Amino acid sequence: MYGHTVVFLHVLSAFIWVGGMIAIRIAVHPVLQSIEEPKIKLGKTLEITGRLFHLVIPFIITLLVTGLMMAIGSQGHHGDLKSFFLGKEIIWTAMTLNFTYMYMQRRAAWKLFEMGKLPEAKAKVKLIPDLLLPVNIALGILALYLGVSLRGL
Repeated sequence: MYGHTVVFLHVLSAFIWVGGMIAIRIAVHPVLQSIEEPKIKLGKTLEITGRLFHLVIPFIITLLVTGLMMAIGSQGHHGDLKSFFLGKEIIWTAMTLNFTYMYMQRRAAWKLFEMGKLPEAKAKVKLIPDLLLPVNIALGILALYLGVSLRGL
């Protein structure tokens, strides 16, 4: 009865999470690098990533709930599509663990930043733009592809 709503919320959540990461990495991050003052650059980077991270948390939870609803509702864990469902669940879990690590690193960096420990704060978030965020973007795109494949089968 609510199938379309569940799928809509699932897809919307994926677009916001993955799209937000792409926007931050491709559009915002390069602009932030043009800021010459290190304290302002780091402060704005931490502020922007904090806003994104807090924005996407409810959508990550929505993805989990709606994904499970669709898997259970379609008996996806027991049929021919079992590998697609399991693949998406593995990807979602990896993305969530990666997100949690980024969230914790950013939070620790913010505390260091507030104490004026800029080099330590910068070191905490060093891996986010060049490794962790691109990994989640790639996994998110793969998950979107698998989701479209599931809907098309």
